[in-house]
Amino acid sequence: MQRFLNDPNEVVDDTIQGYLYHNHDIQILPQNQRVVKLKKINKKVALVSGGGSGHEPSFVGYVKRGLLDAAAIGEVFSSPTAKSFLDAFKAADQGEGVACIFGNYSGDNMNVKSAILDAEDEGINVRYVVSRDDIASAPKEKQEKRHGIAGLYYMWLVAGQVADRGGKLDSVCNAAQKAADNTRSICVGLHELILPAVGHPNFHIKDGTYEMGIGHHGEEGLETYPIEPANKIAERMSNALIDDLDLKSGNEVAVMLSGLGSTPISEQYILLRGVEEVLNKHKIKTVRTDVGNLVTSLNMNGAALTFMKLDGDLKPLLPSTSYS
Repeated sequence: MQRFLNDPNEVVDDTIQGYLYHNHDIQILPQNQRVVKLKKINKKVALVSGGGSGHEPSFVGYVKRGLLDAAAIGEVFSSPTAKSFLDAFKAADQGEGVACIFGNYSGDNMNVKSAILDAEDEGINVRYVVSRDDIASAPKEKQEKRHGIAGLYYMWLVAGQVADRGGKLDSVCNAAQKAADNTRSICVGLHELILPAVGHPNFHIKDGTYEMGIGHHGEEGLETYPIEPANKIAERMSNALIDDLDLKSGNEVAVMLSGLGSTPISEQYILLRGVEEVLNKHKIKTVRTDVGNLVTSLNMNGAALTFMKLDGDLKPLLPSTSYS
């Protein structure tokens, strides 16, 4: 395995330190090297998230004005500790309450809820909203079991707008929940990822095939297909999301196409073109597109497609700023 690494066991700390060299408006907490925060946080409802490393720029890369005020960072594909979430709440809180928006994984759920109880003891009001956008991780009738993946990005955008406009904690969380309820994602993989500390894949995608519905942590997909033209792959992904969201002619959506780590940007745009053709065929209007390595999965060769169904409440909350 040829990678730009020092010690594979130090990849998270090296990543954070490198990010700090490039971004001078954030800092790590002296007492907790796994918490990143804005140096100056405005007096408003604070937005906090967190999760395992390996999805960069999530989570550290979205500690930005208009998005997250602080983030707790875990080991690769592992939840941050309850202490890290608590320290992030304390660092971000400006007396207006904290909205914690994170993905639905057992470790994150357990540690966030534990940290919230400790925060309450310290007089910090924290509410949480969970993303469950990965349609491949559980069937539609068991949506509560679905994992949160790339859809977090739109939840942060929407919640950040409400917070920056002076919205109270309930309003911020309600907006994030509405974004979550109207957002779905699916991933495809062309080649498996390799964990830095392990040095080999945990499953294998055969040459000449791709897998639909792979997990963001390198889990095997639901279905395997012979490799097809990009337009056909885009069609399969798009139709799965259209069906799950029950999109109809005349609906409006925001579309995110994220590479998973080693997918060329050119191929991401080729996929996006195919997605747009499908949406046009269904007479579904795209209001916003975000393309790039926005939520990755180490060095996975593949893509995540996300749709957020828009209405009169969500559409005005999409900022003009794009982070892609």
